[in-house]
Amino acid sequence: MIDLQTREHWIGTAQGKLFAQEWRPLRAEGAPIVLLHDSLGCVALWRDFPAQLAHATWHRVIAYDRLGFGRSDAHPGRLRLGFVEDEALQGFTALRAYFGITDFFVFGHSVGGGMAVACAAAFASQCRGVVIESAQAFVEARTLEGIRAADQQFAGPGQLQRLERYHGSKAEWVLRAWVDNWLAEAFAGWNLDAVLPHVRCPLLSLHGDNDEFGSAAHPERLVALAGGPATMRLLHGCGHVPHREQAEQVLAEVSQFLN
Repeated sequence: MIDLQTREHWIGTAQGKLFAQEWRPLRAEGAPIVLLHDSLGCVALWRDFPAQLAHATWHRVIAYDRLGFGRSDAHPGRLRLGFVEDEALQGFTALRAYFGITDFFVFGHSVGGGMAVACAAAFASQCRGVVIESAQAFVEARTLEGIRAADQQFAGPGQLQRLERYHGSKAEWVLRAWVDNWLAEAFAGWNLDAVLPHVRCPLLSLHGDNDEFGSAAHPERLVALAGGPATMRLLHGCGHVPHREQAEQVLAEVSQFLN
């Protein structure tokens, strides 16, 4: 095991403070890896994965809570159409400025995968590589079915408390930001088709064959439309959270990709 330095940070923005955490090997190598969480996620819900990733790759790993999530400040309003692409120029840009990051790798899970694609496209000359895990490339019926099922589950007694453990009083906003945006009629035509050709760096798409929020059509489309070299790995017997369900496989794939 390599030694890691772990630090917490607060990043000021015009809309509020963002919480970030970094895991730095004592002899960190290469550009940092920035993690972008899923629709209900936050830094804490990455659990041990950031430390495992830093150990496996020798790269500094940075994760942050988007505005409205986790330990970051509450969002002042509702997410607007285009929020996936806009994160590249909002929280992600604030994080890069705070840490003085030039070149970077980006790793995004679920909707964070779409945001990672947007970051790689917006900063094509600085992004060294993008890893997307369980990412959605468009609005699929399977995705919407999974969201409706989750919404019904969270309506049960005590279920919202699961989110309150990580998001506090923002939990209801977090849930509605996910469900209401994805199920909105205005969002039905959303996709990453126009963004993907601007991704010039290598791209790795990891996707479980049992992902309840998206079929293999997503990684296939992501890889087909990316503007740079792109590879997909379909993980057998895996659901929507590969970094938790098949952590060793994910770490091996990412390490090989970075090398």
